Amino acid sequence: LYFDIFVFVFQFLDVHSQQPGGEDAAPGSWPWQVSLSKDGSFFCGGSLISNDWVLTAAHCITPTTTLNIKPGQQWNGLKQNISMFTVTLENIICHPDYNAATYENDMCLLQLSTPVNFTDYIQPVCLAAAGSTFNNGTSSWVTGFGTLESGGSTPEILQEVNVPIVGNNQCRCELQNFAAITDNMICAGLQNGGKDSCQGDSGGPLVTKDNSGIWIQSGVVSFGQGCALPNSPGVYARVSQYQNWINTTVTGTPPGFVNYFTLDFDYDLIFTCPTSTPPTTDTPPTTPCDSDSLTFWYKLNSSCLEDKEY
Repeated sequence: LYFDIFVFVFQFLDVHSQQPGGEDAAPGSWPWQVSLSKDGSFFCGGSLISNDWVLTAAHCITPTTTLNIKPGQQWNGLKQNISMFTVTLENIICHPDYNAATYENDMCLLQLSTPVNFTDYIQPVCLAAAGSTFNNGTSSWVTGFGTLESGGSTPEILQEVNVPIVGNNQCRCELQNFAAITDNMICAGLQNGGKDSCQGDSGGPLVTKDNSGIWIQSGVVSFGQGCALPNSPGVYARVSQYQNWINTTVTGTPPGFVNYFTLDFDYDLIFTCPTSTPPTTDTPPTTPCDSDSLTFWYKLNSSCLEDKEY
């Protein structure tokens, strides 16, 4: 089965638009960023990990007849000069243990039939090697064309947002009534909210720069409770847990894995979840379809309709 892939190289203009707490990304600042679209409509992100492989989220991938991938994209639209060429997608390989109910192992690899040529605006990202540690508070960045607020509009230009890592113990505590956070996941966000990935950022990269200046992808945007809410960090598939699967799956030029270690003490190791008092009101609990703030999986146009097509 083949899919159409469109690769774009841009000449850029200047415009301003914001994602939740985000800023416009400078051209070429995130050259591994990839956007996925179907029938001309953008729906997810991804990252270029070699000259012919893209890493994205498994929940982004559904059976389709056309799928467009755009490495090097800076604009979500046609307000710039475009140099375009078309290639085909050779293969789609999602993690065999992906669980659509829990979003465990939310990871998928897309193989291009024709390798892309690297430029100043198209480059692969390094991946976090097995055993890498991203301690609570580690400065990280997430990028994408997702909505500017929960259920809101999408930006015209690629967005970037700086979010700290939230340790898994704290993340489990803060999301205990929402989702099960496993060791195959990594969380990021601000305690007071205001900065986050959002709908449409799914599959995109969470990256951290090491002391030598190398950008390392630690996570793949997976899901979250609303967007940029207090005490509700975004959840990402933890890349370092999948080095063996990625290495055994990827053919051709292998991706680069880099060890990342945080030398400071990880205060998440001694984090204790506060005891909460159950609500005393008679208000019935909301369901996922009742409230924007209760649940939003980060795929653009997601809804509670079981027969929704993407």
